Formats: sequence, structure tokens, C-alpha cells
Amino acid sequence: MAATGTVLAFPGPGVPQLSERPLIAADQAAEVADLFKVLASNTRLRLLHAISRGGEVRAGELAAAVGMTQQAVSNQLQRLVDRRICATRRAGTAILYRIIDPCVVSLLNYGICLTGPPCCAEAT
Repeated sequence: MAATGTVLAFPGPGVPQLSERPLIAADQAAEVADLFKVLASNTRLRLLHAISRGGEVRAGELAAAVGMTQQAVSNQLQRLVDRRICATRRAGTAILYRIIDPCVVSLLNYGICLTGPPCCAEAT
């Protein structure tokens, strides 16, 4: 975890740091809260991690990875698709799932960093 008062090297070149942005508007805060509600699921976080490791993954492969039925996984994936966190692509009879925005992967990575042993590089 970063030491108190340090800034992690995110979001990247050309994107202003949070401290440089105007105060978030109420409607945008509600949208961010809705996003966090969708992400506040052990299963969906595990699915996102599995997708991030595989790039594009079939629901059956995800079900095997997280130890759930394909139907249960498909229901969780639909929530991620509805929120535009993931997208699908048909490949023959298979439907492949992928993460749309790399910020989601960064957010998951930071969450894992914040709950595990120190791993995030501190900005100087």
C-alpha cells in the first residue's frame, strides 16, 4: 500500500490526476457509485480477473475457472455487459467476453494491491 500522502502513478499520461479535476458532480458521483455496486461482488471480481488474464474468454471457461455453473456465470457476466464493463463477440457458436476499458483492469489491480502485501510503486 502507498504511504500516506503519496500519489500512485495513475491514471496515466495526458489524464489529469484526481486532485487536479473539478469536484465531481452529484450525477457523476451517482454513476460512479453504481459502478462500484456492480463491482462489489466477489464473483464478478473473480470473473473480471479471469477475463483480464485471458483477454477474451468463453463463459464455460470462466465457469470452470471460478467453480460455478455456466448459467450462474452467464447471469453475472450479463450484469457486467449491461454496465458496459464487458463486451461480447460471437466466434462461431461461442460467445467470448472481454473487458472494454483498461481502467477496469487497473482498478481491479489497485484493489488487489490495497488488500494484499505492499505492491504499488509510489510516485516520487
